Amino acid sequence: MSMLDYQTYEEAREKFTWDQTWEIFDGNPEQYNMGHECVDRHVGKGTAIRIKFYDRHQEEYTFDELSKWSSQFANALEAMGIEFGERVAIMLDPCIEYYVSLFGAMKRGAIAVPCYSQFGPEALEFRLKDSGAKLLITTEETKKIGADLSTVTIVTAGAGFQDFIRNQKDRYESKTAAKDVAVYQYTSGTTRKFPEAIKHYHRSIVTLMPAAIFGRGFRPGDRYFCPSNPAWGHGLWHGTLSPLALGIAVGAYSGKFDVGILLEGLEEFEIDNIGAAPTVYRMIKNSGLVGKYNLKIKKIHYTGEPMDTDTFEFLLKTFGVPPHSGYGSTEAGAIIYQYAGFKHWMVKPGSLGKPMPGIDIALLDKEGNEVPQGTIGEIAMKRRGQWFRVKDAAVIDEDGYYWHKGRVDDVIISSGWTISPTEVENAIQKHPAVLEVAVLGVPDKERGLIVKAFILPNREPDQELREDIQHFVKQKLSKHEYPRDIEFVKSFPKTEGGKIKREELKKRAVVG
Repeated sequence: MSMLDYQTYEEAREKFTWDQTWEIFDGNPEQYNMGHECVDRHVGKGTAIRIKFYDRHQEEYTFDELSKWSSQFANALEAMGIEFGERVAIMLDPCIEYYVSLFGAMKRGAIAVPCYSQFGPEALEFRLKDSGAKLLITTEETKKIGADLSTVTIVTAGAGFQDFIRNQKDRYESKTAAKDVAVYQYTSGTTRKFPEAIKHYHRSIVTLMPAAIFGRGFRPGDRYFCPSNPAWGHGLWHGTLSPLALGIAVGAYSGKFDVGILLEGLEEFEIDNIGAAPTVYRMIKNSGLVGKYNLKIKKIHYTGEPMDTDTFEFLLKTFGVPPHSGYGSTEAGAIIYQYAGFKHWMVKPGSLGKPMPGIDIALLDKEGNEVPQGTIGEIAMKRRGQWFRVKDAAVIDEDGYYWHKGRVDDVIISSGWTISPTEVENAIQKHPAVLEVAVLGVPDKERGLIVKAFILPNREPDQELREDIQHFVKQKLSKHEYPRDIEFVKSFPKTEGGKIKREELKKRAVVG
């Protein structure tokens, strides 16, 4: 039975085996290349890449074109002396040169190092030095940011890139195995200025198939779009690699983000399957523009952060389908999902969903014991007979659905009460004056910790608004869960990937 044939979650949990993931591909553990599996084996299937640019123009490229040019790039790497396992950094917004470089590096057996196009000089210099990159594919503008680029050869998008691959053979025979490294993925980093690179292997795309097929519901013929930048995990793995591995064209947004231009692209490309961060969906909701476009969305999914109830209900009302969540981590992969790929799956708004078929998940206490239903515990997955903790807290309800309760270190114990910062954030987010919120526990002499909320309001804040929000939360949740301390902010410190830097807020709260 093929993975694409499973109709229900229960059927997949019972019958799915990891051997079935290999049946999708041409390769095997001894001979396997992600570039071939995502591109070359789909030659003749039409469109591979659709890009909507900030200047409103669009570009489309076929699997045939991407296969030819990425092979030329691989041959160019070999000609210039880039050896197997050496690193190729790519610092570009979505464009044809980005995709050609990514898959060409993989075909060569080099290691691709995606870098965010808005990195400053220090961030770029660190990644180049830390990865040991020999080549940087970027723009002419990058040369002007003041970074020391003396350690790398630079090829710039446009005419320089065309010169680099010109006259190279348009076929390349890859010699990688599934265990060989394909990508260095630098996490966005929430506690350190320069995070370490996570190594991803050619086989990583194989292990991602349950999330792609079951969780995101990818099926042949989907017209898919993901506006997340492919320098980060969501945009790379779920926005680019997993759909292409199934022969599904990907849609990408390039340049300064604008909701109207995104919606224009969704209409022009006739997109019916979209994956994005909840922030994007909130921006669509708040823009009031969605009614101006003829959209054909049939599948919606999100990851990276919880989705507030108002945005969930907006998407359900607007498109007639509920958004499906995906939960995992860079280190652990896909863990818990709401399943767009299964018929009759019931989405519970706010829930993470149920464990991915093929893996064992449990909630553990500090001693390593499984906690009873309804009790907060740390999410852990079984690896090689051992529990691997992922540092997030959750509870399981009577139907087996998991509910996120924040990072383990962020759970608030106040006067003996266990309080989920995520739950309080969700309540505050529903207040009409709140644009964005982050909740954490801060020390208090009487209660141990109290709930503090950092709030970005949509109007000038005052004491009346502070008290109104506190009263609002008391009505939504138990009276002990309201934020006893509220600090209004004009902006949040964020990582390059758009996540709030909670460690900075914690330091500020302690100092304050």
